[in-house]
Amino acid sequence: MIRIPFDELRDTLERVLLHLGLEPERAALSARLTAETDRDGVRTHGIARLPRFAEMVRNGSIDPLAQPECIASFGAMERWAGHRGPGNLAAHAAMARAMELATEHGLGAVALGDTTHWQRGGAFGWQAAEAGLAALCWTNTLPNLPPWGATTPALGNNPLVLAVPRTPAGTIVLDMAMSQYSYGTLAAYRERGAQLPFDGGFDEHGVLTRDPAAIERSQRSLPIGLWKGSGLSFVLDVLAAMLAGGRSAHQIDTDPLKEVGQSQVFLAIAPQLMSSMEELSTIAQGAIEALHAATPIELGKPARYPGEGTLATREESLRLGVVVEEAQWKRVQELEAGD
Repeated sequence: MIRIPFDELRDTLERVLLHLGLEPERAALSARLTAETDRDGVRTHGIARLPRFAEMVRNGSIDPLAQPECIASFGAMERWAGHRGPGNLAAHAAMARAMELATEHGLGAVALGDTTHWQRGGAFGWQAAEAGLAALCWTNTLPNLPPWGATTPALGNNPLVLAVPRTPAGTIVLDMAMSQYSYGTLAAYRERGAQLPFDGGFDEHGVLTRDPAAIERSQRSLPIGLWKGSGLSFVLDVLAAMLAGGRSAHQIDTDPLKEVGQSQVFLAIAPQLMSSMEELSTIAQGAIEALHAATPIELGKPARYPGEGTLATREESLRLGVVVEEAQWKRVQELEAGD
C-alpha cells in the first residue's frame, strides 16, 4: 500500500477521464467522486474499478458523452433515462434532482433506468446527508447471487443505501449489498491472500467457506440474513425496474464488461420541514450515545454507527494521503498515459 495526496489522486483521475472522452466539467465531478471513494476507505469501488470503466468505454458499453434526462414526471416523482453514460454521474444528477424535489415537497423520488454501474452507492447517501436531507437509494445489478434454496445466480447483490441528515452528533450512512460480501471485496481478499472474517458463501461442494476464491469460482455468495436477504434483493430488483421502466436483474448481461441497463431509485426526504434541526440532532445524539454505551466485545472498542469509521478514515486520508494499492495506482498511471 502507498499513500497519495488527495488532490494528486483526483487530478490524475480527471486526466484519465478526459482521455477517455468525458467532457471537462463531467470528468472533474467523476474524478472527485472516485477519489472520495478511496479517500473514505472503500477501495473496492474507487480506482479499482477504473480499468473496467475504461474497457467498457472502449468496447462501447458506456457512452462517455451520454447525459441523463428526465423522461416523465408526476408531482414529486420523476423517471429518468441514463442513456448508458457514466453511472456515477447519472446517479449524482438523479440524487441532486430528488433533493430539489424533497426541498419543495418534503419528499422527492427519481427512478433512473438504462444506466450503468454507479460505483460507490454510499456516495449518494453522503450527498444528501451532507446537505441536511435523508436518503434511501438502491440499484439492481447483473445476476450474481443465488436465491435462497438455489445454487445458480438469479438475483443481483443490489446495494441499498440509507442516510440520515448530518447533525452535530455525526453523519449516519449505511451502504450495504445484499450479499454478505460484494464481489469487489471478495477480489480484494483474494488478491491479498487472506480469508474472509466470516463465512461469505459456498464452495463448489456446497460447503460454507471463508475462502474468497472458492466463492468466486462457485458464484454462490451468501445473502445477508440468508433467506431474508434473498427476499429483499428480489423485491428491490423488481421495484427498481418497475419504477424506472427499466431492466430487471435477469435481463442484464452476465458479462461484467457488458453490465449495462441497470435500474436505480433515489429517494430524498426533508425531515426538517416537520421538525427543527435541534430536535433531529437530539434524536441522533441519543441513539449514538446508547449504541456507544453497549458493552463491547473488546475493551476500548465500542460499537460504531454506520458512517463513523468512514469519517475517521476520511480525516486520516486528508491528513496523511489516500491509501491505494501500488499495483492499482500503477494501472491508473498507465491509463493516464493512454495505455
